[in-house]
Amino acid sequence: MSTLTIWGGAGEHGRSSYLLQNKGGKAGILLDCGVKKEGPGEYPLLDTDIIPHLKAVFLSHAHEDHSIALPLLYKYGYSGKVWTTKATVKQLPDYFEAWDKYVAAQSASLPYGEIDKQSIQFMYLEEHIPPLTWLRVAPNLRVQWGRSGHLAGSVWLILEWDGTIVFFSGDYTKESLLLMADSPTIVEAGTKDAVDLSIIDAAYGADPDEQLVKLQQLESAICSTLQKGASILLPVPIHGRSQELIVWASECFPDEQLIVEEELVAPLRGLSDKAEWLKEDAIQRVDMLFNRKNLCIVSNPDDRAKALLNLKGAIVFTNDGMMQSAKAQEYFHQLSASPDNHVIFTGHLAAGSLGHRLVKQSRVEQSSNTRCKVSLIRYKVHQGLPDIRDMLQTLPSRRTVLVHAPKSHIDHVTSILEGEGFAGLYSLLPGNTLSF
Repeated sequence: MSTLTIWGGAGEHGRSSYLLQNKGGKAGILLDCGVKKEGPGEYPLLDTDIIPHLKAVFLSHAHEDHSIALPLLYKYGYSGKVWTTKATVKQLPDYFEAWDKYVAAQSASLPYGEIDKQSIQFMYLEEHIPPLTWLRVAPNLRVQWGRSGHLAGSVWLILEWDGTIVFFSGDYTKESLLLMADSPTIVEAGTKDAVDLSIIDAAYGADPDEQLVKLQQLESAICSTLQKGASILLPVPIHGRSQELIVWASECFPDEQLIVEEELVAPLRGLSDKAEWLKEDAIQRVDMLFNRKNLCIVSNPDDRAKALLNLKGAIVFTNDGMMQSAKAQEYFHQLSASPDNHVIFTGHLAAGSLGHRLVKQSRVEQSSNTRCKVSLIRYKVHQGLPDIRDMLQTLPSRRTVLVHAPKSHIDHVTSILEGEGFAGLYSLLPGNTLSF
């Protein structure tokens, strides 16, 4: 009998960390080791007695809620490798730097040191095997990976450990505008027909909308603002949906002023050497963005000061999805002087963040004459109800744990799917253990 222990990520949004153990021993495998961006930061519920005995660690992608607690593993005695992708490792310094700044802003301290961060040893999946191929990483452990469509370098994983099959979706979407996603499947005929355990991204809960609907909502909101001669601010993370939204906005509004921070442009330039993660037309679409005449790239404080003086009928992208940084707040304070301007958040907002507070206020208060409009319109980088249903049908599993959302949302989704005949669904919390 094997067990799954939730060190974080189930029943919450953040600190993804899932421990697999077999036959009651201390040896284990860890999937992700992230943080939760609330208060001074919340870290996985690590068991320091188990960490030195881990056989392997796998990292699905670079986002902080999946990666930033990795140094703690080495602080507490892990001496093995972290299996991930080259693109993920290249992105990690940006996220460690951003996390350091966040923790400092909270007047808190990091629970690990620079030496722990430098101790991380990476192994690159794509250097050993292509997608949808088995790799033996230990005598009784094999792994298969595929592109998850969430971020350049992001992957889903299928593990076979002592004959037990486990699927981990990571953060998954098949609706990216630029990124390829592989449909998870077990390609070797000699393995079992069904997965023993699946851990599946259900971040959008029972949301039934496809990407097209979200983009139509976003386009409508931007159009109505531009028609007033006003501006739109889109705070976005450094990597991920930011690059897709910039390309989309450039194509959808070719005649409007587009103001973009350099930190968001750099990953777009870097896509040219990541063709294996991209759809066929992705690089061409990015090139068209750089060829537009009304693109303003903000590279320094002087550029930003000039851009702030020209915020009329502009679409602005700044690199902070929750608007916690001074730079993002500088744009906001400029736009908030007019009720015609519009701030649009497009992803998760941690409790207590400025973005979370502004959206919450906008839902309970009428707009004042001195406060711009604030909205939350998701761009899909996770799975909603139809996507979860499709994944359950594509890769049948005896037991499925739905994760990456508050427990009340997962309970709702589980209830809907059980009513449709799906079985073996679990809604868990950090600290819970499931036998399979």
